[in-house]
Amino acid sequence: MKSAARQKKFAERFAQAVMARAGGMSNVDCYFTDFPRRPAKKATVAIHDNPFLSVMASLSIKLSLLGCFSCLTMEEAVAINDFFDEVDFAALKGADAEDFQAYILNAANLASFARDLYSNIFHNSKNTSNQLTNNSLPSPPAQSGEAKGQMISDKELAEGDFPFREFFEKNGSVMLIIEPATGEILGANEAAAAYYGYTQDSLVGMSIIQINVLSPDEITTERQRALREERNFFHFRHRLASGDIREVEVYSKPMELGGRRLLFSIVHDIGERNSAAERINRLAYFDQLTGLPNRVLFIDRLKLARTTSLRSGYFGALLVIDLDHFNKINDTLGIKSGDALLKTAAERLIEFVRPGDTLARLGGDEFVLMLENLSASETDAAALVESVGSRLMQKLGQPYQFGDVRYHCTASIGATLFTELNTNADDLLKQSDLALHKAKAAGRNALRFFNPEMEKAVTARMWMEAELHLALNEGQFFLHYQPQVSGEGQIIGAEVLVRWQHPARGIVSPADFIPLSEETGLILPIGHWVLDTVCEQLACWATRPRLADLTVAVNVSVHQFRQRDFVDQVLAVLDRTGANPQRLKLELTETMLAENLTDIVEKMFALKSRGVGFSLDDFGTGYSSLSYLKRLPLDQLKIDQSFVHDILTDANDAAIARTVVALAQGLQLGVIAEGVETKEQRDFLASSGCHEYQGFLYSRPLILEKFEQFATAICTN
Repeated sequence: MKSAARQKKFAERFAQAVMARAGGMSNVDCYFTDFPRRPAKKATVAIHDNPFLSVMASLSIKLSLLGCFSCLTMEEAVAINDFFDEVDFAALKGADAEDFQAYILNAANLASFARDLYSNIFHNSKNTSNQLTNNSLPSPPAQSGEAKGQMISDKELAEGDFPFREFFEKNGSVMLIIEPATGEILGANEAAAAYYGYTQDSLVGMSIIQINVLSPDEITTERQRALREERNFFHFRHRLASGDIREVEVYSKPMELGGRRLLFSIVHDIGERNSAAERINRLAYFDQLTGLPNRVLFIDRLKLARTTSLRSGYFGALLVIDLDHFNKINDTLGIKSGDALLKTAAERLIEFVRPGDTLARLGGDEFVLMLENLSASETDAAALVESVGSRLMQKLGQPYQFGDVRYHCTASIGATLFTELNTNADDLLKQSDLALHKAKAAGRNALRFFNPEMEKAVTARMWMEAELHLALNEGQFFLHYQPQVSGEGQIIGAEVLVRWQHPARGIVSPADFIPLSEETGLILPIGHWVLDTVCEQLACWATRPRLADLTVAVNVSVHQFRQRDFVDQVLAVLDRTGANPQRLKLELTETMLAENLTDIVEKMFALKSRGVGFSLDDFGTGYSSLSYLKRLPLDQLKIDQSFVHDILTDANDAAIARTVVALAQGLQLGVIAEGVETKEQRDFLASSGCHEYQGFLYSRPLILEKFEQFATAICTN
């Protein structure tokens, strides 16, 4: 075998044997450079997929070749150095760096010992080819000499063509020489005596049975396996002189010493490593606040549950549980109280977990309960879920006590059933989330089941959101103008209404896209475009005498009004376009006034001082309170079309319309009625004191060109 090939084979097998055992890691890949016959060439072993971490931690261990190989000799073995220089502890998210470093350090200790073992045993060896054919760590070469007694003498240790005595005695690793037939300890180094808590003389002559907690028969069996080289690495529990039990890893290899075939064993304490691994495992798979499984572990169990459900034919279920208005407790009582509530909620939920079920915390205030083996009947399974969900809500709805503070918190639940593999784990969670949103929309403190129609609606919603973004970029929006007419039949202005001309679907109803644009925040750029377009049109009409006095009403979203720089935005548009502020009227809805009224009033006065007018739309349908009317710098109240529609047949609607008119007159505000479709409705309103109208009686909403023709014709007449 050529030197380079032998060198490569040695380095590869050495790296795999030492590092796979040292770190408890899997998937060891070796990458080697070329191996020319000159020193200081390096090979790198990359270790991936640490099973104790939730994140991928890629570690590199440098194997430096300190010498070069000749055809038959090796001056020096591989040394492992710079073990930590490529370990980025900060990148190991969720893991305690100190724990992980201790874990790696154990691996480094074993690797360091292996380096010493190779350097000493093979120093000046004349033949290494037989060792290079074994996947395990090579055993020391056989030595000549006769046994002088039952124990290993100093002379026997010193004999041979390598410094085995010095290596054995001075090495920091625990080493034992054992008689394979009886299990008697024939030799023990200083490190072994210190580790087990005996004197060196006391340890020599003891039986391994006094140390290993396995039964004598099991110990004998394992000892014989090591002697036959069927296995070299073992995990045992050893008893110290103090009585403490330690987890150890033992490397045991037959060797000939003094003419006898004995077992040479190296003992490595892995208790600290196992403890660190266990802590890291908890960091990776369990929530640190509640102790419940986290999302990673839950997904793994869900995948297994789906397979089990398919085999049994029994339905399982997911219940995603969300604590209603949880943020309020953090805001009012503090994060510590919020954490205490989460832990208490987790304890209450655990009461409902049967053997085989899984309760996990997904994050924040969201938990998920997986129920297995409910029933072969979908109806019965759903009934069981509903029963469990009802009891869950009742339990979570009980008061929480934080010192002197008694807090009430309800829960909303979204549920979905599963029995087949045609829906993956992520989709099942999405279905439960959709059902949860449905429960919240129903007023919270409710349970809702997922159904396919719900998923279709969500898919359509996602499609429309994407299309709305495209519509903004491609200019698919346009405006309609609905005329507003005085009692004398003169046009006094218009309400502008945004429309969407979709290239494939045609005109999309505002009822379909306005609510979605409000929820997604797209109403902000859409609203700004509307305002900008209207002001440009007002500036244009200012040059046309028949249209110069028209006022245009623009609906303003609550999201627009809540922007800090809303006033600046409006004034900037007016300044840029040159539009007359007195020709612009902003329409507000009553729902806008339910929160932060002071901020709204300040913004209205700022715009009012520049000439912008305000109309209160849909008056009487929302937050109807007379107290805010006297604070708002309004110019007009608008009677909602829902009252106008049945004004002739419903006495309540008629009374409300008269009240709105009387209120407007009392506050010296203008009043306009929308949705006027018949002369009889107009006449009733006129008799009640309302003399401005908007509705199909006069005109439907018109595109710009049609509106200008309509307005010009009325002005001419």
